[in-house]
Amino acid sequence: MIEARGVSRHFRTTTALQDVTLVAARGDVHALLGPNGAGKTTLLRILSGLMAPTSGVVSVLGLDVHTRALRHVVGLVPSGDRSFYLRISGLENLVFFGRLHGLSRNQAIARGRDVLEAVGLEDAANKPVGVYSHGMQKRLSVARALLAEPSVLLVDEATHDLDPEGARRIRELVAALAGSGSTVLWATQRIDEIRGFAGNVTLLHRGRVRFSGTVPELMAHATPQSYLLRLRNGVADRDALQQVLDRALPGKARIATADDAEHYRLGLADGVVLGDALASLTLEGVQVLACREERSEIEEAFLALTRDGG
Repeated sequence: MIEARGVSRHFRTTTALQDVTLVAARGDVHALLGPNGAGKTTLLRILSGLMAPTSGVVSVLGLDVHTRALRHVVGLVPSGDRSFYLRISGLENLVFFGRLHGLSRNQAIARGRDVLEAVGLEDAANKPVGVYSHGMQKRLSVARALLAEPSVLLVDEATHDLDPEGARRIRELVAALAGSGSTVLWATQRIDEIRGFAGNVTLLHRGRVRFSGTVPELMAHATPQSYLLRLRNGVADRDALQQVLDRALPGKARIATADDAEHYRLGLADGVVLGDALASLTLEGVQVLACREERSEIEEAFLALTRDGG
């Protein structure tokens, strides 16, 4: 459904993409990760036909991305929010864009109301877009991309600045679209939202592919070294407890109170596994009431793969 082979894009002395290959199948939610400036938006613009690659081959649905017919089957959610007419309503904007997709006015009105309801904007349908919050404009961007019931959806930071409920609603909507056979390329910096949502991942860093595979395969690159613990051992004085903790973990780990004063931050030394450190605490009479990674496995993998030399 989406195929990019050896894609590069240069802007004078700047290389935005270098030899990028990405393939997404029918019904796949394919996550595109990377820090700011990694090349995510450039790749989406190339796949949508808004920009030509310097070199490489790109196709969507087996067709060249500049074929006019693709405009009716590819939906794009851009990262910016300056692509609407601010003085007219959300519904009027969607009717305008629906007409560009070839819908009659009545069809565009009906479809516009449907997608506004789907993204939770039905109550704001007749309000000028200029009074919409940034999050509402982002949801309107998603609604616009869904107007033509696209076979391919290209999404650039759809949940940025949305509250958790709004972000969840958009992900569920997109997941349902993929479940019906559409293909989604989902660029995001909200790293953990891809867990249970995306099937495959491409990670870009400085314009190059650092990782391509499934979400579990990405998580396998994580090597957590820092944990947050809740402890108990009957010692009321925190200084005395700290002495017990230091005595339990010589050379194995560093442990100190976390910012919230309720937890302790445990940093493992190289080559030390978590079980050994926890066993040492138990031998000193310290109960471990709770233990969790300070960062998720996806975040750990992301950081490992985007470090210089990663």
